Amino acid sequence: MTDIDTIVIGAGIAGLTAARLLAGAGRRVVVLEARDRIGGRVWTDRTGGFVTDRGASWIHGILDAPVFDASSAFGMPMIEFTVGGYQPDSRPIAHYAPTGVRLSAEDAARYVADIHAVDAAMAAAIEASAPDASYRDVTEVALAAVGAARGWDGERAQRVREYLEHRSEEQYGAWIEDLAAHGLDDDQIAGDEVVFPEGYDALARGLADGRSDGLDVRLSTVATRVEWRPDGVDVETDRGPFAARDIVITVPVGVLQSADFSIEPPLPAEVAEPLSRLRMNAFEKIFLRFAERFWDDDVYAIRQQGPEGAWWHSWYDLTALHGGPTLLTFAAGPAARATRDWSDAEVVGSIMTQLRRLYGPGIPGPVAVQRTDWQDDPFAGHGSYAYMTLGSRTSDHDALATPVGGVLHLAGEATWTDDPATVTAALCSGHRAAENVLGRAIPIERAWGGGLG
Repeated sequence: MTDIDTIVIGAGIAGLTAARLLAGAGRRVVVLEARDRIGGRVWTDRTGGFVTDRGASWIHGILDAPVFDASSAFGMPMIEFTVGGYQPDSRPIAHYAPTGVRLSAEDAARYVADIHAVDAAMAAAIEASAPDASYRDVTEVALAAVGAARGWDGERAQRVREYLEHRSEEQYGAWIEDLAAHGLDDDQIAGDEVVFPEGYDALARGLADGRSDGLDVRLSTVATRVEWRPDGVDVETDRGPFAARDIVITVPVGVLQSADFSIEPPLPAEVAEPLSRLRMNAFEKIFLRFAERFWDDDVYAIRQQGPEGAWWHSWYDLTALHGGPTLLTFAAGPAARATRDWSDAEVVGSIMTQLRRLYGPGIPGPVAVQRTDWQDDPFAGHGSYAYMTLGSRTSDHDALATPVGGVLHLAGEATWTDDPATVTAALCSGHRAAENVLGRAIPIERAWGGGLG
């Protein structure tokens, strides 16, 4: 008889939530974490005196959001910064035409209205789409319908087409033709969005430490094989074997699909097939810190249209968060893959070429740069988060969490249908996994509020 009731693989938000709830219910839990830190893809870097969230940054909507409740309970300072799912308006945005000239208020309003018109037609296009349709397919249907009804010329339609391409990249780090037609159906934002000036990693610390005794987390312990049977599980790691009555696996989709991590017997079809339709994306953050501000004072984002904006089309002003002039941009989808092996200097040079088109050749370069490299991180599955490939169904997310053999449970951002690819999804999926292990309901608030299960 093992002295461990439940093994949790992964000390990210999903794993820590499951472990905290199970430990609170009296189970003996061990968390195995491959990294030398907790948090997973919630990672706050404090190099050089800067506080930089290299992974998750936002709570995308604080209404009815358990992540907001947990962050509040842990006393985490927050700043409102609403990006609204690659919104075209609602917040002050400086839109620049393909010529590099800022759009007038009238032209910007017309451009935004065009986007909203196509978005309004999108639901019907998605509903009528084929099972293997791409997001490109449904956007083209909506574009054609609205363009024909309103007499758009090719240039006007192209501006909206570019916007939809960039939304696919920035929301899911995937090229529009690789993302399933339903790939953005799950984008749910209710209420303001917030960021964390002192770092998002306080959430992981709060879950790991609890209100009294901390969790048993074994860092730098790489799990390579899980063998399950009706009466228990065995786990092989580089620190020796572990055994338990059951297991919660919270590794990213890319790790589940990797030859470096095996589950035996293999996952049943009802889990394996949905898993096969998901992929890890290519999505990197680039923080540019300047000695002085050269961009508009009255905007929270800068966006440019046209071919010059194929890669670098959006910059977000993080000055209020970072305490000094700072712009954040993303290398997403094709841009992330193309620049994966570039040096920081090459990436910054490419970005600054575009900023100098908009603000003049004399603007200064950044004094500091921080750039993520999730594509080269094996423990992240060589990506930032998962997206739905062609042929995927929205229900694939929840299907991944189908309990296996009464002893094996999957959790993580890719296993939650309502809002996948978010910390909310990770937290909620960890809660569900704990309930499935226990065979009964347990309030999610116990993950941050103390009390026994």
